[in-house]
Amino acid sequence: MTVRVLAISILVLAVASTAAHAVDPRYPDWPCTQAKVPEISLAAVWGGPALDDVQNKWKDDARIRALVAKLAARKTSLDEAEKLVKAFLAGSAADKTANAKLLFTGLFDTLNAQRSQVMNGLERVSRKQRDAADKIRAETVQLQALQGATPRDEAKVEALSNELIWKTRIFEDRHKVVRFVCEVPTLIDQRLFALGRVIQQEME
Repeated sequence: MTVRVLAISILVLAVASTAAHAVDPRYPDWPCTQAKVPEISLAAVWGGPALDDVQNKWKDDARIRALVAKLAARKTSLDEAEKLVKAFLAGSAADKTANAKLLFTGLFDTLNAQRSQVMNGLERVSRKQRDAADKIRAETVQLQALQGATPRDEAKVEALSNELIWKTRIFEDRHKVVRFVCEVPTLIDQRLFALGRVIQQEME
């Protein structure tokens, strides 16, 4: 068991060492291979009329607030979201342009906020992983020292081995979750771009 513990610990430390090299030195806690882009650029997702005159007004319209919440929810498929946008704007008649601008502004604000939450969470987990790797490294050294001690205290060796197994499992589980969550900001970008395009098409 002790040999297996050391092998796992070495693997964890190798992963931690790789993760420690940030893609962009400006963001040392960013754990993803994708470059960190702190905010979505409005120009990258919207080619319609200026939105300066609507800003936070979308929050004053209960219908738009409710629709934005549904469109922004990841449980709403993109196909369903696009159909909801088309149905809403088709019934807007003379107010179509105003409603389209309010709807997109609400989506932009909401999805940007979601994206920031996800990215902040990833960086928090990254810091925890760095701390966990430091502890695993220190305890691996302790375990090696206990193994080489004379006389050898088997109870302490077993206790520390079990502790390391537990900590390395947590580390590996977090690492898998981080790799999955790293895709979320890109999915949010794609969602906003796709819905922005539908809104603009419905305005024409």
